[in-house]
Amino acid sequence: MADLTLYTNPMSRGRIARLMLEELGQPYDTRVLAYGAEMRTPEYLALNPMAKVPTVTHGDVVVTECAAICTYLADAFPEAGLAPAPGSPERGAYFRWMFFAAGPVEAAVTNASLGITVDTPEVRGRVGYGDMTSVLDTLEGLLSDGREWLLGARFSALDVYLGSQIGWGLQFGSMESRPGFQDYVGRLHARPAARRAAELDDALVAGSG
Repeated sequence: MADLTLYTNPMSRGRIARLMLEELGQPYDTRVLAYGAEMRTPEYLALNPMAKVPTVTHGDVVVTECAAICTYLADAFPEAGLAPAPGSPERGAYFRWMFFAAGPVEAAVTNASLGITVDTPEVRGRVGYGDMTSVLDTLEGLLSDGREWLLGARFSALDVYLGSQIGWGLQFGSMESRPGFQDYVGRLHARPAARRAAELDDALVAGSG
């Protein structure tokens, strides 16, 4: 039994955690949970009271929420090189954009998918992300200088998390394409770990059909 366990469903954000684990290159166990009763057993609720996936356990450590999972695993396995060193200038940018993804990007895309509009200055001032245009302009600016990855030349856990959000946004039409978005997502999907992760989850989807 591996020290790492991923609780997931292939039709969920668990794909982000899967990609992170594949990038780590560490052995891990997978436990697939169906939506509904399997996510509401006492055993699973003790790990994730929200009755959602993904959840990752590392020994006795329990981590939920994709941004937290990516950030935790990058620090727990520094040999993978997926996070800037503590105290480095890159570290600030890494945290800035990781939490931008977990906050403004996640909220803006979710609200847009639900048809919730932010159409007055008063409302925009109260909403953490302002509006979808501001979020997309910010992401476009981040990728506008032709950088290979979100921190520049270095691939990191930030690309796993925010890159996955951009990829899904383009795939499902919840995020308008901007210059640099498609090329960036293409590089992310071409990584060996991304191909392995997609094959594993796609096989689970096919097996459940």
